[in-house]
Amino acid sequence: MPSRSGAMREPVRHPLFARFYARCARGAETRMGLAELRGELLAGLSGRVIEIGAGPGLNFRHYPRTVAEVVAIEPERHLRRLAAEEARRAQVPVDVVPGVAEALPVKTEGFDAAVSSLVMCSVRDPARALGELLRVLRPGGELRLLEHCRATGRGAAAAQWAADHTFWPLLFGGCRTGRDTPAAVRASGFELLELRRFRIPERGLPVPSSPHVLATARRPG
Repeated sequence: MPSRSGAMREPVRHPLFARFYARCARGAETRMGLAELRGELLAGLSGRVIEIGAGPGLNFRHYPRTVAEVVAIEPERHLRRLAAEEARRAQVPVDVVPGVAEALPVKTEGFDAAVSSLVMCSVRDPARALGELLRVLRPGGELRLLEHCRATGRGAAAAQWAADHTFWPLLFGGCRTGRDTPAAVRASGFELLELRRFRIPERGLPVPSSPHVLATARRPG
């Protein structure tokens, strides 16, 4: 709904975190191996792809030339501006548009694949977002995920719960580290085809956001 100034309110607004994230994320591409993981995430995709929570567009350079078009959804204004700049350097056509994962501004069954990269931890309603991805994918379409996830160990999961219910979402743009995204993907109606668990950083002291998954799911045909 319009604000008193007449402008539309942003659905997601984390101006300080957006600037912090954009700066730190680029350093993590090589320091933490995220660039290699993004390449693995997107390998083999083709046709039309929708990406939710595109952030500053760090996935764009990794899309293979077999992709005909990427529609990249990003709700945060500063990150969307950075993503638009990155889109101009991509080797495939990328259209960056405003929107939220829970209400995608695209047609039903219009995409061959969907990408969610470090997003499900911060969407307000993961079940609704996954339902939207199921809606916009054609039957048999793939969902690729690179996400934080709930730790498998009891102690680490308890630490995530404590962080998520105190300081972590306030400091990190609404991120909740303990979400069981693979279980949510299955519950939404996707078939989970592949799943690999790992930690970032691989060595050293873990933090609540260390547990990750790289996964492929499919909308049933």
